[in-house]
Amino acid sequence: MTTISPVRQKSGLTLFWTVTFTTSWGFWLVAILLGGPPTGSPTVIPYLLGGFGPVFGAIAVRVRRARRGEPAPDHAVRSRPSVRWFWILPLLLLASATVVAAVLLADVLGGPALSLTAGQHLITTAGGPVAFVISMLIGGPLAEEPGWRGTAYPRLRASMSRLQAGLLLGVVWALWHVPLFFIPGTVQASFGLLGLSGLLFLLGVVPMGLLTVFAYERGGVPASIAVHFGVNTTVALLTVDSPVTQAIVLAVQAIVALGLLSRGPRPAHG
Repeated sequence: MTTISPVRQKSGLTLFWTVTFTTSWGFWLVAILLGGPPTGSPTVIPYLLGGFGPVFGAIAVRVRRARRGEPAPDHAVRSRPSVRWFWILPLLLLASATVVAAVLLADVLGGPALSLTAGQHLITTAGGPVAFVISMLIGGPLAEEPGWRGTAYPRLRASMSRLQAGLLLGVVWALWHVPLFFIPGTVQASFGLLGLSGLLFLLGVVPMGLLTVFAYERGGVPASIAVHFGVNTTVALLTVDSPVTQAIVLAVQAIVALGLLSRGPRPAHG
């Protein structure tokens, strides 16, 4: 079996990090300088393009790999379509359940009660349920997962354990979001980079990243997209913006993710 040397693995990661951060932060810097809201013209264009930085990084790595005639990394998930699609619904429900459980627990502990009022308004503002689902699917899951989990994670696994690779990738993923705190109108800007909610948002990216790593190992990129979509959509619909609720979501997802990842390596896929 042909394998990629550790040096080539590291080189692929360097290319991925470079392209991802250069394109994302470059476009978002333009959005910051334009100063408008992320949904208004012309700021919306660099704002949206910046979110696709991980895909641009993934494309760059794959183009170079194809030119060199290299195989996929050893830890890349290569599963049958039937296996990939089998995992989507269970993992989507699991991802949403971690948020719902945390919101209910926060209510019991004195935090905000579960409410769909703001979520219903968000759906209306987006143009209806279909438009809302499409926007939530594209803005995050489809724009990021082929890069973070589909490209970076298998290469990190060449020299790290599953947990180490997942934690490192989660930290990098959190830092990648930092420019969004300076674009007026984003969720991150409403939290504030130096505020408690802003800190909890960044910390919360790490356990969410571990959940998507578990999903990737079971069903590849489609499964990690499902988890990313499930968490983002449920958080948006339930308006998780209270520090108490954010902290409990972080704790619940960390416990669930660590429990799942402790079950051993992913099963072999055909």
